[in-house]
Amino acid sequence: MKVATAAYNLDWLDSWAQYEDKLERWVSDAAGQGAELLVFPEYGAMELSTLDGVDVAGDLERSILAVSDRMEDVQNLHQRLAQNYKTYILGASAPVVDGPDRPVNRAAFYAPDGKQDHQDKQIMTRFERESWDIAAGGPLKLFDTALGKIGVLICYDSEFPLLGRALSDADLILVPSCTEALSGYWRVRIGAMSRALENQCVTVMSSLVGNNEWSEAVDMNTGTGGIFGPPDKGFPATGVLTEGTLNQPGWAYAEVDLSVIASVRSDGHVLNRTHWDEQPPRVDSVTLSAL
Repeated sequence: MKVATAAYNLDWLDSWAQYEDKLERWVSDAAGQGAELLVFPEYGAMELSTLDGVDVAGDLERSILAVSDRMEDVQNLHQRLAQNYKTYILGASAPVVDGPDRPVNRAAFYAPDGKQDHQDKQIMTRFERESWDIAAGGPLKLFDTALGKIGVLICYDSEFPLLGRALSDADLILVPSCTEALSGYWRVRIGAMSRALENQCVTVMSSLVGNNEWSEAVDMNTGTGGIFGPPDKGFPATGVLTEGTLNQPGWAYAEVDLSVIASVRSDGHVLNRTHWDEQPPRVDSVTLSAL
């Protein structure tokens, strides 16, 4: 399969039609290159807050609620695009109010047959906890698709090995991200590459890029798209299948072969995925006296 991962920039939107045109252009470009799976980044839906004006877009709480209110229309648009272009699409994540409690950070996953589901972020960053008050969502899911088994670890979630281990049966793990600084980008990238190493799978990282003075939530963004595998048989020695140019909007593409994933899992130079249980369950504390 061919996978496309986005370095996605936000725009100020004056109309819903402008957003429809933008999304269709992005999807059309990737599908035109033969991509069967498209991955958009974390909080890419925050540009929808601009449709309610500068006062709403610039206010953290009001922008969260404004975006959540538009998610039904967003889902309908993505369903149509996935069907028309015959692609799987992980849509940009958004704060979504789903019940009486605080919003969750949710990325919806769309199939070319019109079906959809979603993955909620599990562990919040400090900014999400202390400023946004975003809540942890539902459990991790493993999506069984015509392209293989696919999991999603949203940004910070990719930095936790046990979340990755819970998706050890996934052929691909998608990592939509939103990182303000270069250090944040590298934390998520290192997490994504580590999960590919441990699970002997492919991880697909998408990034929000560009600066947006109108937003308190996503005002500064650093990153690029990247697709990673274990540095082992059938994969590049670096583990990097592809990467975009830092902070430059656009798609990055890579071919992913499920048979290569299966092969490295069964007969790689190392077999990380099968040796997980050999790690000691505890560590003894040893005190060494000073000389």
